[in-house]
Amino acid sequence: MEAHIIEWLNLSIRWIHVITGIAWIGASFYFNFLENSLNRTVNLRQELAGNLWAVHGGGFYYLEKYKHSPEEIPKDLHWFKWEAYFTLLSGLTLLFVVYYYNASVYMIDSSVSDISSIQAISIGIGTLVGSWIIYDLMCKSALVKNMRLFAFLGFVLIVALAFGLGQFLSARAAYIHIGALIGTIMVLNVFFVIIPSQKSMVNSAKKGELGDPSLGKKALARSIHNNYMTLPVLFIMISNHFPSTFGHKNSWLILAFLILIGVAVRHWFNLKGKGIKNIWLLPMSLLMLIALIFYTKPPIIDSSINAIDQTNPAVSDLQVMQIIDKHCVSCHSSQPTSQIFTVAPKGMSLDHFDAIQLNVD
Repeated sequence: MEAHIIEWLNLSIRWIHVITGIAWIGASFYFNFLENSLNRTVNLRQELAGNLWAVHGGGFYYLEKYKHSPEEIPKDLHWFKWEAYFTLLSGLTLLFVVYYYNASVYMIDSSVSDISSIQAISIGIGTLVGSWIIYDLMCKSALVKNMRLFAFLGFVLIVALAFGLGQFLSARAAYIHIGALIGTIMVLNVFFVIIPSQKSMVNSAKKGELGDPSLGKKALARSIHNNYMTLPVLFIMISNHFPSTFGHKNSWLILAFLILIGVAVRHWFNLKGKGIKNIWLLPMSLLMLIALIFYTKPPIIDSSINAIDQTNPAVSDLQVMQIIDKHCVSCHSSQPTSQIFTVAPKGMSLDHFDAIQLNVD
């Protein structure tokens, strides 16, 4: 019963995480599109920074952006914040249910490091907390004025952390914690910087004041950071389904290139929104992806050695059954004894030798 409840908790929380994540990132993409597509020059009223006509769902829409604020703040003012907050809360809950509750299974790889579950969980939580502190200090330093240098150092730190986590945690856990730290930084940007700046702007407008322009600049900078982190974090959210990435001996290097691909594609969309043509970002991203496909290809194995039913097998049928009984059958059977799975993953039962032969490939 415990395994059944955990399975449904996993599914339910994951579903909530995906829903809120779509709502948050979708809103982020939409407002970045608006910012990049505004008409800023033709027939603008003096108080406007830009406007935009759009058609969608059988109707026409007209949007205006003010330079500062309207003369009167409307009563029904929508705040884009709860999507981000619930994405973080559901993501952290999922991290606890899947990884921390089953740390001995999903976070520890004895071939990598012989650490306890408590140590593994401490490394995971410390990574999330420490990464935000370092990032926030970087944003408050003079470094943030040089966007390219800031982005380069941030990328180097993330890759170095991915390599470091891979020395202690399982490859799968290392990957998901890089994704979790990126997502945490994005949400805390909203909570600590973007929303407080917006509240200050609204309060100043209600008093008829212009407000502190530096707050708006800081909020915009954090929003831009979030914009470029969206595609890498989306990849890491789905990466656990593809062991050819996190399961590679140089998984940190694979992650580094996939982050670069995500940032490059996001930059191409940002440039396109501004009407700036770029002919090399997408082809470069595609070439990097193709290079990764070849770099991660499995080694070529002599099929005559790998076959089970050969005359003189390198591994006997008895040895095969002993290995699978020890490592696989607790989950991959018609009645799993595992505390994690109530049914065989992928529906693959390996109780009998005939079933193993059917799944030789």
